[in-house]
Amino acid sequence: MGFLDSVMQTMTDTLGPFGPIIVIGTLGLILVLLTIPLMIRQSQDPLEKLKKNSRAGAADKEPKKRLRAGQRNEKLDKYAKFLEPDDEKQLSQIRLTLMQAGYRNRDAVRYYHFAQFALGIGFLILGVLYFVVFVSGSEDTSTQQTIMYILGPGGAGYMLPKYWVTKRQQKRQEEITDGFPDSLDMMLTCVEAGQSMDQSIIRVANEIRASYPALSEEYEIVAHQIKAGRDKPSVLNEMAERCGVQDISSFVTVLVQSQSFGTSIADALRVYAGEMRDKRVMRAEEKANKLPTKMTLATMMLTVPPLLIILVGPSVLGIMELFAMAGQ
Repeated sequence: MGFLDSVMQTMTDTLGPFGPIIVIGTLGLILVLLTIPLMIRQSQDPLEKLKKNSRAGAADKEPKKRLRAGQRNEKLDKYAKFLEPDDEKQLSQIRLTLMQAGYRNRDAVRYYHFAQFALGIGFLILGVLYFVVFVSGSEDTSTQQTIMYILGPGGAGYMLPKYWVTKRQQKRQEEITDGFPDSLDMMLTCVEAGQSMDQSIIRVANEIRASYPALSEEYEIVAHQIKAGRDKPSVLNEMAERCGVQDISSFVTVLVQSQSFGTSIADALRVYAGEMRDKRVMRAEEKANKLPTKMTLATMMLTVPPLLIILVGPSVLGIMELFAMAGQ
């Protein structure tokens, strides 16, 4: 007991009143980091090993063909249970969100969860180091403050990939929405000039690549999938799902219905392109009408106080001088 008391007293003198808690928490964190690889390590199935060897032998005979989405990273397969949610609905939702943000890699979900885990643990360690070096010496640190100093950075690091993906998704959808009316006008021009719908999609994708790369990329995917022999309605519906923009979904519905009923695609494009131009003008007018409301608070904060000082300041000084004379 004497030895334990001396150790506790040494930790308290070195790290402050929460020294034993910090040491125990750090040792627990190190133990968790050392245990995770042992928990997720799986013995390789002989059948899977045979399939892997057969794929390697076939790859030596034939050149590798990589799809646009890329091939799976086989090194991450043993961590699949740890880096992918068990719920199929949640997995599909995360994959769709990443796809709408522009991450179409087959291992995008695994990379996303690995980034959350790595940043969470890294920021947690940084929080512990910051608390030990800069904060633990002060005696007025409460338990709540200790938890915030240590767990706060870890939570921020865990939420950082989600914030990044959400902002990237919003930016990409905004870019697609801004460039869609122009692409419809180009597509209408190509169709009226005698090109087919497939040729006009390829031409529009090449023309708008410099201005709207995200929308150009989606058109290129549609063109390659149609060339591969897939039916046009399913390809267009997948494009609407990947973009996550209401205008694209309505456009796909118009094209599918036009193809189903045998009506002119040029007429449908002409009407829908006019609606998209009007809608873009309405969005611009909406943003312009919001500006006065957004500027009201800033105007009041930056204009009213100086105006009050200029108008009321001399009167206040005069009243103060009057009271001072009355007091004498």
